[in-house]
Amino acid sequence: MRIGFLQLRPRFGEVRENVRKAATILNKISDATIVLPELFNVGYLFRNEEEIASLAEAIPGGYTVSEMRKLAERKRLNLVFGMAQKHKGAYYNAAVFVSSKGKIEVYRKVHLFDREKLFFTRGSSFKTVSAGDARLGLLVCYDWVFPEVSRILALDGAQILCHPSNLVLPYAQDAMRTRCIENRVFAITANRIGSEHRGAASLTFTGGSQIVDPAGRILASAGDRSESLRVVEIDVAEADDKHFTPNNHLFKDRAPRLYASLARTKR
Repeated sequence: MRIGFLQLRPRFGEVRENVRKAATILNKISDATIVLPELFNVGYLFRNEEEIASLAEAIPGGYTVSEMRKLAERKRLNLVFGMAQKHKGAYYNAAVFVSSKGKIEVYRKVHLFDREKLFFTRGSSFKTVSAGDARLGLLVCYDWVFPEVSRILALDGAQILCHPSNLVLPYAQDAMRTRCIENRVFAITANRIGSEHRGAASLTFTGGSQIVDPAGRILASAGDRSESLRVVEIDVAEADDKHFTPNNHLFKDRAPRLYASLARTKR
């Protein structure tokens, strides 16, 4: 199976330009599963709700999903990308999965970071999806901080964690290597690069997009300054072996009843 990331430098508010640029780059490849950054089509630093209201889109009816679906079907790609979703008067920081056959699934980010809480509504569930014979787990950026997310996705059968991101902290990429080791899964983190300065707010994004295997080894990575498309070949079945040692199985060694009991005593 071929998997990869597309690391980009979006321009805030330039939806059509950002989508066209991504599509132009992805037109160079076919038959792969590719992850793009969080909010890749709009940028990150919203100043007010009026901005997000003008830039968020319906799923599947909006421009971004329509264009990405056409690309996915034409190039036989499975795509995971981040965008702002407008739904029933609320706005969500969403990860969208578009399959090579045009199927669409949506995950709404559960753990909102910093100023995201001013504009976005928190998601209420986690999501795994099928991409051919592989199972993908969807998470967005700050979800990496919470090990429960990756474990829930892995327990639900995810073999590859797909992680659209706008990372600004310096250690998230290292933490994703740990998530892979903890769960014996692959992970694709697609980050963005560049800076945004809007009003009094300013952020610089760390790049460092990467693909990690179930042993925590980095199979491909990008720097912090350049847009980059990287694709590697993996044997996704490696993620089905949950043995940590010959006598330890990451899932069978769990003690969920004990965890629940300890959690109750802390309330």
